[in-house]
Amino acid sequence: MTELIMEGKLVMTGLIKACTGLHIGGSPTGLDIGGVDKSVIKDPGGKPYIPGSSLKGKMRSLLEKSEGLVTSSSLVVTKKGGIHDTIRMHMCNSPTCAVCNIFGRTNGRKKLADESDLNIENGTLPRLIVRDAYLVEDSIPREMKEHLDLEWTEVKFENSIDRITSAANPRQTERVPRGAEFSFQMVYTVYTPADRDDFSKVTKALRLLEDDYLGGAGSRGYGQILFRNLKLYWNSVNDYETGNINLATKQPWLAADTLSQLMEQMVEVGGLAGLKE
Repeated sequence: MTELIMEGKLVMTGLIKACTGLHIGGSPTGLDIGGVDKSVIKDPGGKPYIPGSSLKGKMRSLLEKSEGLVTSSSLVVTKKGGIHDTIRMHMCNSPTCAVCNIFGRTNGRKKLADESDLNIENGTLPRLIVRDAYLVEDSIPREMKEHLDLEWTEVKFENSIDRITSAANPRQTERVPRGAEFSFQMVYTVYTPADRDDFSKVTKALRLLEDDYLGGAGSRGYGQILFRNLKLYWNSVNDYETGNINLATKQPWLAADTLSQLMEQMVEVGGLAGLKE
C-alpha cells in the first residue's frame, strides 16, 4: 500500500430531493393490514431514508460506465452466485485510477469477469465516505400527508401482464412521494495532489446520477433526484488540531443551490488545487 499522509477532509452537505416517487427496498412486510409487496427501507423511527451504501454504489456504477471501465477484463467478481446474484465491479492495479482511489482497492488475488485472475498488490484506502441521508420531515407537509397511503409514503399499484395468457400479476410498491427531501453528507479525504484532481470525478458521478435514477424501478419512472442547497467545507489537518471544524459556525468554502452551479464555481476557482493544507 502506498504511504498516505492526510492533508485534510472536504465535507459536502446538502439536500437530496425526490423529483419522482422513490423506492429503495427494505424488508418485506407481507400482505397484512397495512402491508405492501415491496416496502421501502426505514429507520427505527419508521421514517424512510437513503442508505449511504445505495447512494455510493450508484455513484460508483455510473462513474465506472462513464470512464469506460465496464469490460470483462476490468470487472472483478466480488460476489459469486446466480445470474442475478453475482456482483461485478471495477478494480485494477493502476495507481492513477480515479475510481479505485475514490472508492478504495483491496490487495489479493481476484477473479475477473472473463475468468482470468488479477493480483492486486497496491491496495489503497477509499477517499469517499457517504453517510446515510435522513428524511427532512417538513418536506412532507400535513396537506401532502393527508393524501398518502401510509404515514410517510405512498403505495403505487401496478400490474405485470403475461404476453401469452394476458394474466395480470398485480403488485403494490411503497414509494417516498415526490417532493420529499433528505439531508445528506459526504466526506472526501485528501492525501495526495492527485486526490484534489479526482474530486471532479465525485461531482461528475453526482451529476450523472441526476440524469439517471436512484433505487429500483427507474425504467418505470421511479427514482429521479436532484441535489440542492449544497455547501463544501474544507477541514485541514491543522483545523482538526485547533478545533475549527464546527460546520454550524464555519463558513463554507463554496455554496450553491444546484450541483451544476457548484461545478461551475469549482471550475472558476481551479478546483481543489487552491485549498490550503
